[in-house]
Amino acid sequence: MATLGDVANVAQLTGLDAVRLIALIVKAASTARMHKHNCRRFARHLKLIGGLLEQLRVSELKRYPETREPLEQLEDALRRGYLLVSSCQDRSFLYLLAMGWNIVYRFRTAQSEIDNYLRLVPLITLVDNARVRERIEYIERDQCEYSLDEEDKEVQDALLNPDPCTNPSIVLKKTLSCSYPNLPFNEALRKESEKLQVELQRSQSNMDMGQCEVIHHLLGVTRTVASSIPEDSADEKATKKTEKVTKKADLDYTKVKEDSAKSYDDESPKKQKDGYNAPRFVSLAILSRCLFMYGASS
Repeated sequence: MATLGDVANVAQLTGLDAVRLIALIVKAASTARMHKHNCRRFARHLKLIGGLLEQLRVSELKRYPETREPLEQLEDALRRGYLLVSSCQDRSFLYLLAMGWNIVYRFRTAQSEIDNYLRLVPLITLVDNARVRERIEYIERDQCEYSLDEEDKEVQDALLNPDPCTNPSIVLKKTLSCSYPNLPFNEALRKESEKLQVELQRSQSNMDMGQCEVIHHLLGVTRTVASSIPEDSADEKATKKTEKVTKKADLDYTKVKEDSAKSYDDESPKKQKDGYNAPRFVSLAILSRCLFMYGASS
């Protein structure tokens, strides 16, 4: 479901044709912090499409009603593709890790949608040109394998490990040092907490309680790690600010959960009664819901 922010970003891309949208996606893919391989596979596939559209002079195709509508649908799909790729640069690093398989599924869906709209353009499918037909066949054969890197899988497992004995500090330090190479650990932790708060508000507005549960867990992990850092460290203020952000998220999340209790059917009544005390650990049932979209697409 698109949020108001996504809708606003899509509106800003209005007026760009398919070739220019593809150029933006390729540029965004080159600076992705997460899902780098998926972003670059996606961009490589779209470059093939862009080359075909340039050869067919896409601006001229839009003059004719029979080609204008499918091209506009293609452009809408490319705008959504741009939001997907740019999210791998701007959104919370921990969120992108935790929701990894869900995002993999979105890449697969995005490529399938774009390819389907490309086939709807009459002139492209009917044009009597051997070189164009060869390009179309090559695009159709280019079925990218979107997946999670092994290292990302390991970090995801560590972050969502339901074992309360697991110490997340080591995992977070290694992960955030790669994502925020120029920031001290406490400051990186604070930035992630703020971004997770935004993700939580986004999921709350969509009434997506499965994602809320995962994000709330990640906020609990950042709070636990922040509270374990010695108070006499140079970054004490950043640590306290991180704790303040995550505690506010606890209160907001609890309120939303209480407001939606009548409409949300939780599989574990005991969990609703006893949950939400830090430190928090996501159950395997919650993780299974996060990975549902991946399982359905395999």
